[in-house]
Amino acid sequence: MISRPRLQWLLAALFTGCVSTAMAHPHVWVTARAEMVYEADGRIAGIRHAWTFDKGYSAYVIQGLDTNGDGKFSSDELQDLAKENTESLAEFDFFTVLKANGKKQEFGSPRDYRMVYEAEAATLSYFLPLKSPSPTRTMSLEVYDPTFFISFSLADGDDAVKLAGAPQGCATNISRPKPLEANQQKDMSESFFETLTAASNFGTQFANKAIVACP
Repeated sequence: MISRPRLQWLLAALFTGCVSTAMAHPHVWVTARAEMVYEADGRIAGIRHAWTFDKGYSAYVIQGLDTNGDGKFSSDELQDLAKENTESLAEFDFFTVLKANGKKQEFGSPRDYRMVYEAEAATLSYFLPLKSPSPTRTMSLEVYDPTFFISFSLADGDDAVKLAGAPQGCATNISRPKPLEANQQKDMSESFFETLTAASNFGTQFANKAIVACP
């Protein structure tokens, strides 16, 4: 059994009996999409995230949530889970780093959280506002887990990071980390990862990054 207090947002007993401590990291896989939302005056207001979890985690997390017994999982049935997950992300800075001219931006309280279950996968979406909307024309967005317990991968295609309401002429450049090689994964022991905290920088090498430049 893996005991990880840092995974409150993934439910306290997520891996009880379903993941071996001998398994190399990561343990959860997320396919991410992001939308950078701009205000009418050109300032960036926040980020709208959509994270789709792997089928193994998805199947586990929805257990017992079909409250009406119809064999389906509605957004209403999953709303409490979406709220708990989203609010708990604050402890980990939402696994999101947004910089304006190299300066890290601070986020406010998330809102508009929602979870859906389709095609055997759960997707959590929410809006993450900036405490102070930024007028900076060049922004960088990174999504990753510093401890690499969770593997974030941007969805395929150039629309993995979209712009909503951005000034005309803005351009987005996306870079994805190289896939983890078999020999690298073999060298990653559980004891090593247990020493990592949210302040660690190990996961930065697996960060997904988007740079947005506006005229």
